[in-house]
Amino acid sequence: MNSSIAELITERIDDMPAGERRAAQTLIANYPLLGLKTVADFSQQAGVSSPTILRFVARLGFHNYAEFQATLQDELAAQLQSPASRTYAPSSRGKGAVSPMLEATLDNLRETFRHISDRQLEDIAACLAEKRGHLFLIGGRFTDPLARYTAAHLAIIRPNVFHLAGQESMWRDRLIDMGKQDIVLIFDIRRYQDSLLRFAEKAHQRGVAIVLVTDQWLSPISRFAKYVVAGRTAMPSAWDSSASLFVIAESLIDAVTRRLETEGARRIREMEGLR
Repeated sequence: MNSSIAELITERIDDMPAGERRAAQTLIANYPLLGLKTVADFSQQAGVSSPTILRFVARLGFHNYAEFQATLQDELAAQLQSPASRTYAPSSRGKGAVSPMLEATLDNLRETFRHISDRQLEDIAACLAEKRGHLFLIGGRFTDPLARYTAAHLAIIRPNVFHLAGQESMWRDRLIDMGKQDIVLIFDIRRYQDSLLRFAEKAHQRGVAIVLVTDQWLSPISRFAKYVVAGRTAMPSAWDSSASLFVIAESLIDAVTRRLETEGARRIREMEGLR
């Protein structure tokens, strides 16, 4: 299972010199389209030299810029796939269909957490544990149950946690109460939801910190996100899997719980008393 370019960046960015790190961050914020432009255009937008872009590409393991761009083009094609356009693995049909799905799920989990560092999760947990503002959670058509599940846990251990449900107009109405001390945790996987992108852009314009949980190809919301964490979702099926995103969510719930251990325990005792 090949790593996406976004995963390679997450894996190697801590070892990059400042110029290459700037190139990496600029690409993630404009993923993947910036990488499909010329070296000169990429370097100008990143504010680094063309040789720095080529060194960055080499650090990711590519022999040349053309090979790097070909990989991005393949990723872009994968982003646009619908369930109708995906083929089933022959071994996943008929008898014994559970085994390939189970193996693919386990592979997704292994690859997801091979590319996510403890530091990355701790930085996100520190953001989600910040109690000065409100924490809002939202997801797309298939990922909103993850947002609701995460919100239900975090609301027990910290105040002012809200799951944004219902129609898009209701999300937009909540923007009026959002500001620079607030956080929005968004779950979005291919085929990325335009309404979530519009909401994220408006929240970003209001100074809200956005935490994005997405797939290995990166939702376009990444351009507005302060933190991005990617999970593997592809399966030998017409459908993507959210299993790795679920484990990311549970890992974040655990990390926030440990950060807020004293207050969380107090809130749990008080809730039990109220019940």
